[in-house]
Amino acid sequence: MNRLSGSTSPYLLQHASNPVDWHPWGPEALALARRQDRPIFLSIGYAACHWCHVMAHESFEDPDTAALMNEHFVCIKVDREERPDLDGIYMAATQALTGSGGWPMSVFLTPDLQPFYAGTYFPPVPRHNLPAFRQVLSALAEAWINERERISGVAGQLKEHLGRLSGAHAPGGTFTHGHLERAAQALRASYDWQHGGWGPAPKFPQPMAIEFLLRLRADRPAAGGTQDDPALHALQAMARGGMYDVVGGGFARYSTDPHWRVPHFEKMLYDNAQLAAAYLSAWQATGDPFYRRIVAETLAFVRRELTGPEGGFYSSLDADSQGEEGRFYVWTAEELETALDADYPFFQAAYGVTAVGNWEGRTVLQRALDDASLAARFGLDRESVPARLADCHARLLAARSARPRPATDDKVLAAWNGLMLSAFARAAAAFDDPDHLQVATRNADFLRAALRPDGRLRRAWRDGRTTDETFLEDYAALALGLLDLYQADFDPRWFAAACELVEQALARFADPAGGFFDTPADGEPLLIRPKDLQDNATPSGNALMAEALLRLAAFTGNGEHRQRAETALGLVAGMAAEYPTAFGRWLGTAAFALAGVRQVAILGDPADERTRALVRAARQGYRPFTVLAAAPYPPPAGSPPLLAGRPLRNGKPTAYVCREFTCKQPVNTPEELRKQLEE
Repeated sequence: MNRLSGSTSPYLLQHASNPVDWHPWGPEALALARRQDRPIFLSIGYAACHWCHVMAHESFEDPDTAALMNEHFVCIKVDREERPDLDGIYMAATQALTGSGGWPMSVFLTPDLQPFYAGTYFPPVPRHNLPAFRQVLSALAEAWINERERISGVAGQLKEHLGRLSGAHAPGGTFTHGHLERAAQALRASYDWQHGGWGPAPKFPQPMAIEFLLRLRADRPAAGGTQDDPALHALQAMARGGMYDVVGGGFARYSTDPHWRVPHFEKMLYDNAQLAAAYLSAWQATGDPFYRRIVAETLAFVRRELTGPEGGFYSSLDADSQGEEGRFYVWTAEELETALDADYPFFQAAYGVTAVGNWEGRTVLQRALDDASLAARFGLDRESVPARLADCHARLLAARSARPRPATDDKVLAAWNGLMLSAFARAAAAFDDPDHLQVATRNADFLRAALRPDGRLRRAWRDGRTTDETFLEDYAALALGLLDLYQADFDPRWFAAACELVEQALARFADPAGGFFDTPADGEPLLIRPKDLQDNATPSGNALMAEALLRLAAFTGNGEHRQRAETALGLVAGMAAEYPTAFGRWLGTAAFALAGVRQVAILGDPADERTRALVRAARQGYRPFTVLAAAPYPPPAGSPPLLAGRPLRNGKPTAYVCREFTCKQPVNTPEELRKQLEE
């Protein structure tokens, strides 16, 4: 047994019985490396990572390989999801040294934490043009003894390179409408109209770029339909199946092919949060029930499979079960026929099922016929097709539930929970759904209690224990989630909690030169203090913080908050216009900043149907550049300043539509409110 058994990370616990003498990252391991003058082998991965499991089985469970590692290196395991700061620093080093990156990440460091050699997966024997892992270990152990000067030179140059890469030195500028237009043009020009989405295989879903395009669409509605709109086209393509789990809801991480057919089967909380939000925006923008169904199914999956009894959202489901990637999700024709009986021919036609399957002898479900074609073939009303398919999906879900399940990474991460809190809260408001609101409220209560043991936010929680670290993205994502929850139930405690998080983040993460560091000023000293400006699979902490500041400013009129956000936006204006898929959340935030945000304040008894009608009118449609506050009159303590000093008109529930706190004539009816919002 090594030193990982006390970890809060399921990923580290997976390695607790390895013969490798693993240490968690911390003072004890780092001091040991310095004391023994031994290089550090830093292995970074996460619980749902397929190739992490492969390398663990091939190398870290092998006694001979472990003996070589233990003899020459201080071996440290890191969960990238608990320590995004370390992952970001050493991923940049890996990319600089090799030209690519991924997980498992395998980095060799000097005792003072400077990287000098890196890679990702190494096989146990030479293959795929890669050396065997034991060859790497032996060569580096010998070089540490005989070529220390060369190693020091490489490490020093790489440290300088990482310092230059840090956004701490990004030039300032001003984000303009021109930047937004250039980014949108680049996204349209690079769009894959044949298959949907951006880029070659492996193809990632790009929810942030989609949300940005939807926001621009709200400003300037497209003349055409789905086939002319890359955002809607991409959402349609992804939801046909393959990457989307048509049986149980929710999205896999990415597609291994350009057709969205065969996914990498792990399911991540952050993907499903961002995609649920994007499909919700599409439903609000178009009214198409297809998008609403995807939102409902995805959130149902999260409630069923990624929500803990305390209310926290778990991090992921593994790609593997029964020792095979994707085994839980794929089907043989015989399994489908047994589960569906008389409905099998209908389902077979819908999904193009064949005896040989479409992936390794089994079938990954992906729609082959649309509703109209299916109805015509089977002599049905088109309107009856979705219900009949839903019944088939329900029966398959029941059959699938008897299979051995993929492992669940049941740690709760503040930032990822903030993203999913936003999705549930927005859906609760848009659908007027008390069940979604109840999930969101339980989650917010749990996060505020469990992840703040001493009043300061923590990154991760599991089984009653928290980690010590916290990061910018945790504060910013949770603040945004709480603001969305406030707009779902108008409880001022959520607004007050969001304000508190933002003020704490300003005190702990602000960079006087503009923008924010990813780690707090009082955090652990690292090789560099990271300031990552690029959006990756999750949004940049800086982009989230800029958006939180802008939204708070819309509720409060705080000019300093808006100025800080605009300064941060200026750091990425040129890069975002040129590389929009790498700055999608920034672009959406910039669109919000430049749109002339509307503020809607509603005063009236929440139990009065007239007040509720005003709230429903304010929520109707897609209004990404609007914030909404509501309260009884007079507003209770802690309510947003947007509500202050606004009397009832004619003694009735009243709505104010404002821009920059300059308001139109107050109105009492939903019809008048809708008219003002449409102007």
